[in-house]
Amino acid sequence: MKALEAIKLGSKLLKEKNVHTYILDSELLLSKSLNKSREEILINLKQNVNKRALTEFKKYIIRRSNREPIAYLLGEKEFWSKKFFVNKDTLIPRPETELLVDKLVTFFKKKRISILDIGTGTGCIILSLLSELKNSTGIAVDISSKAIKTAKKNASKFKLSDRIKFLNKPFENFYSKKFDLIVSNPPYIKRLDIKNLSDDIKNFEPRMALDGGNDGLDLIKKVIYKSKEILKINGTLALEIGNEQINKVSKILIDNKFRIKCVIKEYRNNVRCVFAEYR
Repeated sequence: MKALEAIKLGSKLLKEKNVHTYILDSELLLSKSLNKSREEILINLKQNVNKRALTEFKKYIIRRSNREPIAYLLGEKEFWSKKFFVNKDTLIPRPETELLVDKLVTFFKKKRISILDIGTGTGCIILSLLSELKNSTGIAVDISSKAIKTAKKNASKFKLSDRIKFLNKPFENFYSKKFDLIVSNPPYIKRLDIKNLSDDIKNFEPRMALDGGNDGLDLIKKVIYKSKEILKINGTLALEIGNEQINKVSKILIDNKFRIKCVIKEYRNNVRCVFAEYR
């Protein structure tokens, strides 16, 4: 079978299952099966697909048609112009989170700061920050040993291992030092709302990275309370939050002696990040 025929076959099967990105996904999965870049395939659509690669490709198409995220099938996701290793033990990095990184880089450019990342997952936030803030160092914490393993792989890939430590422990048990900046993208979805998420999220991404408790604020509150103990005076807490949570989160921050520095809206004009300073 030629590459073009394989792409058409995969696209047809995915379209029938209402996967909206059916052509792109088919091209990407064929590139993975052939271990070639998508561009290499698209400039030579008449190349033959060997039997082994075709069998592998069909397996990937079936998994994608069952809504398994393309990032898990490819084993990577682009974030901040870098390809991060991802797997089912980590949340898939989202474009909105780049807004948080972008603002923090602007704030701290050319400064030497210490950073703590709570619930690091793939490490995408702290590793992107360290790649830009050349004089800074960081600690990344996660209760998932498998997530930590993935984040360490990413640190090694981007040659940042010498400027970051990884800790597999609950962040509530963290006391060793104080930080200039604490970042976190904690679980913020209400437990009852998880069932309303798309199948590729609720059936595949790690539940503990999604579940924010009954009101969606359980982990956010814990991060705020803990940050009071381990942020330097005038240190910054940067949180990613859910839609329509800004009023409640702001009140919790202000009640805990934080001053709101700024908020960041995403592409649909929802507030997705809040930066606060500890007084």
